[in-house]
Amino acid sequence: MKELRGRVNKNGIRIHDPADFAGMRAAGQVAAEILDLVAPLVKPGVTTAELDAFITDEVHRRGVTSATIGYKGYQHASCISVNHVVCHGIPGAKVLADGDILNIDVTVIVDGWYGDTSRMYAAGQLGRKAERLIEVTHEGLMRGIAAVKPGNTFGDIGHAIQAYVESNRMSVVRDFCGHGLGQVFHAPPNVLHYGRAGSGPVLEEGMFFTIEPMVNLGRPETKILADDWTAVTRDKSLSAQYEHSVGVTADGCEIFTLSPAGKFFRTWE
Repeated sequence: MKELRGRVNKNGIRIHDPADFAGMRAAGQVAAEILDLVAPLVKPGVTTAELDAFITDEVHRRGVTSATIGYKGYQHASCISVNHVVCHGIPGAKVLADGDILNIDVTVIVDGWYGDTSRMYAAGQLGRKAERLIEVTHEGLMRGIAAVKPGNTFGDIGHAIQAYVESNRMSVVRDFCGHGLGQVFHAPPNVLHYGRAGSGPVLEEGMFFTIEPMVNLGRPETKILADDWTAVTRDKSLSAQYEHSVGVTADGCEIFTLSPAGKFFRTWE
C-alpha cells in the first residue's frame, strides 16, 4: 500500500501540498488532450467501440495508464454515454446516428496522479433541445466551479448548479456525484450537484476533486441496466454531463482538465 501525500482533515478529506498541483496538472492535461483528439472521429456511422479503440491507442502511445481498464472488472479506456444514457455507458457495437449526443469520459494515471474528465459531443446535426441541454449542463458545471474557494462549502457548489439547472426547467441527477481524487481514483468527499448553500464540509486549499453534473431534460430518476454499469434516465429523456478535475487554491481553484484546443464546451465546432 503506497503512502499518500498530504494530510487528512477532520472530515476525512485529503489536503495536498502546493507541489502536488503539478502532478494533477500533468495528468489532467493528458486526459484533456485525448478528448480533444477524439472529437473529429465523432460522426454518424461510427461505433462507440471504434471511439474507445482510438482512446485506448492514445493511452498506450503516451505510455500512461488507463484508470478504468480493470477497474471493478471494467474493460474499456472510456465510458461513452449516448442520448438517454446518463453515465457509465459501455463502448460497443452501438452505431452513432445523425443527431445523437454523447458524453465521453476518460481517466488516466500519469506518474501516480489521476486525471479525470468528460465532455459532450454531437454526431451530425444537433437538435435545438439537445443543444440547449448541453449548454445548460456546461454552464451549470462552470457555476459550480465558480463557487470553489477556501471558506465556501460543498453545499455552495451543489446549490449553484441546482439553482441554475432548475431555473431552466431541467433536472439534476441525484444518484451520482463528483468525488475526491489525487493519487487514488475515488476518495472523500462526495461532491453533490445539488444542495443547500452553506451546508457540508468547508473547502480548504489543497483539496482535489471532480465536479461532474449530470442533467436531464426530463425527471432526475435513473436506473442501472442489467450489465451493472450503464445508467439511463427512467423516463428516457436526454441526459448530458460535463466533468472537470479541480484543485482548491489560496483564492479560488485551478481546473486541471482544461482543453488545450479550447474544445471542452463545443467539441463539434
